[in-house]
Amino acid sequence: MSQNNTGTVWDVNDTEYPWSAWATATTVTVDRASASDADKQLVIEGLDENYEAATDTVTLTNATGNASTQTFIRVFRAYMTNGSATNVGNVDIKVSTTVVARITAGKGQTLMAIYTVPAGHSAYILKGVATCQDGADATGDMFVRYFGESAFRVGHSFEVCGDGGPYDHSFGVPYKIPAKADIDVRATVRSNNARITAAFDIMLIADKS
Repeated sequence: MSQNNTGTVWDVNDTEYPWSAWATATTVTVDRASASDADKQLVIEGLDENYEAATDTVTLTNATGNASTQTFIRVFRAYMTNGSATNVGNVDIKVSTTVVARITAGKGQTLMAIYTVPAGHSAYILKGVATCQDGADATGDMFVRYFGESAFRVGHSFEVCGDGGPYDHSFGVPYKIPAKADIDVRATVRSNNARITAAFDIMLIADKS
């Protein structure tokens, strides 16, 4: 993240996650940047048009436009699979021309501090962690957008400094987030350009009917 810039903690630098790309449920396409990744496979995880858990496996036959068969309304994880070696180049998952997930070269899996709670469930956040590159510091916010609303709002804020070690917070009372709500962890770097990481532990519990 560049100094004085705010962005989501995910695999695309200096950007907020493009939630607007998910206006409607759609199939996704996958592009590979390296010919060395030809014919490798990846699994995409997310939610379908009913906000229920959905997965699909896509083969990187072509350099661009490898399409899923599954329709998604959200994607929040993807990883190389079926004996495929770790990806040599970036692998981008797109809605139209917008990147909605990226497996960074050499990582083998997305690294995205975002999530959407499946239908019929509540998410209870148990713990949040974050780190910042040595010599830099940042302000972080976990934003939540509740289903049916257009605006994200802060659910939890934190400060992290590379010289001070990681931010590590356990919620004494788990923070409840209802079905279909979106979670987006963002950071604003205040001094020096910085590498930022963030993660959160969630316990999903089915709602009583």
